[in-house]
Amino acid sequence: MSSNNRVGSGIGSDADIAALTELVADAAGVTDAARAVQIREVRVLAAAGRLAEQQAARADERVKAREMALRSIAAELAGVFVTTDRTLQRRIDEARDLVDNYPATMDAWEAGRITRGHVRVIQDTGCVVPAEVRGEFERVAIERCEGETPNRVRDALVHVAERLHPRSFTERHEAAAAGRCVRVQPGPDGMSDLIATLPTVIAEGVVDRLTRQAREIIDARPRADAAGADAGDAAAEAEADADADADADADADAPNGSSFAADTRSIDQVRADVFADLLLAGTPALDPPADDDGNGGLGAIRAKVQVVVSALTLTGEDDGPAELVGRSPIDAATARELAGDNTAWDRLLTHPVTGTVLECDTYQPTAAMRRLLRARDRHCRFPGCRQPAIRCEIDHTHAASDGGPTHVGNLAHLCKRPHDVKHHTRWRVRQLHGGRLVWTSPTGRVYREDAPPPVVAFTIAADPPRTMRQPGVPRVPAESPPPF
Repeated sequence: MSSNNRVGSGIGSDADIAALTELVADAAGVTDAARAVQIREVRVLAAAGRLAEQQAARADERVKAREMALRSIAAELAGVFVTTDRTLQRRIDEARDLVDNYPATMDAWEAGRITRGHVRVIQDTGCVVPAEVRGEFERVAIERCEGETPNRVRDALVHVAERLHPRSFTERHEAAAAGRCVRVQPGPDGMSDLIATLPTVIAEGVVDRLTRQAREIIDARPRADAAGADAGDAAAEAEADADADADADADADAPNGSSFAADTRSIDQVRADVFADLLLAGTPALDPPADDDGNGGLGAIRAKVQVVVSALTLTGEDDGPAELVGRSPIDAATARELAGDNTAWDRLLTHPVTGTVLECDTYQPTAAMRRLLRARDRHCRFPGCRQPAIRCEIDHTHAASDGGPTHVGNLAHLCKRPHDVKHHTRWRVRQLHGGRLVWTSPTGRVYREDAPPPVVAFTIAADPPRTMRQPGVPRVPAESPPPF
């Protein structure tokens, strides 16, 4: 009997088919359960949006009623979903749009005809379709989605939406171009994605120019055979002339010399480097001229970031990452370069165990208090929010209008959204010793913020480096365990 006719053992045996059948049945059950949970979540979030509208209808007209109600509800649900209130507010808006504007899509999803991925594609591509033709769009879209994966039907649904839209693409493109922007999406290992939303033709032109310039750089590299021949000639000349090696070294150091031989970057890496060089070192084409004092030009604008770096990393004793406050870690070399280019430093004297900031060397009461709070808080102190402190407002925990003092023990950084929520909704907060905040939501949920993160930490080193001890700071014995 040939191996193709064997049954009962090996791959494809009756036992394997039975096991696979059981797995498929389990997968189908998991899919059905997941779909039911996803649909329930969407309906809960949509109900939260409707509750916000109901609350807004009864609110004071002098306040942005719906926005404040929605922010308060989103902040409440954020604690349950373990995410930020901004993310929850976006999900509430998406759920409300889906339930209210795509009823046929919801019905098809509940019936198992389409998946969550199909729903997202229908919602994404149908957002440009006016309400009067959305029903027809849904009918065609659902038919196209059945039996196909979401990615394969996206382009087809884009064309369906274009065909049904009463406005021309040119008109809609002009409106969309008004929303062009640039944003940063932090990533791991000290890297980030710089995302520019631009008209397609401009975006393609940018990539094309970067590619052409990268090609020029790569083509300028010497060929491998030429490099080998040059190396052989140099060796021969070295035997005849002792100065040949010195000449070769000089050529290697020259900007247009053989330094290209050591360039092994890929075209993607070269494109990224050229992109960064153009933006950081180039002058904007539409840069207005600066005045006599050097002010007024776009080229004079400088970014401002807050970086926390340990003294050991700064001095090169270790290569531990620094922290770009509110964003992500950055590598030690970048932190040292930023430190080297900085023209002013604020020395912070901190408690060796708790990390609480005690004083700053520059002493102007208002400015000093701001520095103390910025070093203490680092980011917005609302539960789940990570907006950097340099982009936040300083809030009186006990309102100044009610007699709250302007004291570091009554101040904390809040970004605008939580600041508005605190003042215009039933969210309440009190500040405990050490800068701890205790938030109470409108439904009575209590969120206890941890103490602000310390700016100094201690670890045991086998051979600790010798460092200078500041006056007034107690010495930590080498044999004692680390306090953290």
